[in-house]
Amino acid sequence: MARILYLKLNKISAVHEKDVFLKDVAALYSDEPAVMAKCGAIKVRTVREDCDRRYIGDVLDILQKIHEADPAVQVTNIGETDYIIDYQRPRRFRRVFEWVKTVCVCAVCFCGAAFAIMTFNNDASVSIVFRQIYRMVLGQAQQGDISVLELSYSVGLTVGILVFFNHFAAWKLNTDPTPLEVEMRLFEDNITKTLIGNAGRKETDIDIT
Repeated sequence: MARILYLKLNKISAVHEKDVFLKDVAALYSDEPAVMAKCGAIKVRTVREDCDRRYIGDVLDILQKIHEADPAVQVTNIGETDYIIDYQRPRRFRRVFEWVKTVCVCAVCFCGAAFAIMTFNNDASVSIVFRQIYRMVLGQAQQGDISVLELSYSVGLTVGILVFFNHFAAWKLNTDPTPLEVEMRLFEDNITKTLIGNAGRKETDIDIT
């Protein structure tokens, strides 16, 4: 009697050990715990290089290894057909370095965003528009370079960014993914598709792309 094993491969799996087993890259389920344990211990790859690298695999190789380990197991794949192993060498966590890196990234993002906002305000002549609004509402010219309009605009811009990105505190306004999370997932999906697509190329000529 065939024993059924349900296999759900992850699209990408981060590993830190050179011996990669099936349980590291997929979720397994079977009515028989022994089948799950045996198949989960199947080695799918041994990393030879001592460097961070991504490796591409497909479900056919997995099916072949499972059949070699136990021909009586009937596999039903409900996950990906291609998968990526993201091998990362074990590293000691350096708290100071992580904080310095975080501060540098925040500083670069802050300066870049500030420059973009300033160039937009300059191109759109926001200061001139504020002066015209001030004159139309109060009937007199604005005294000085800063008025309630500039202050309200600055505060409103800050609050709007915090609310829109919803990612600057331990709590969130809602459970929806933030725009940054959406863009990062799209970027990760594009990288994954590109890696799998490049691995599937069979041409021997030079690829200009």
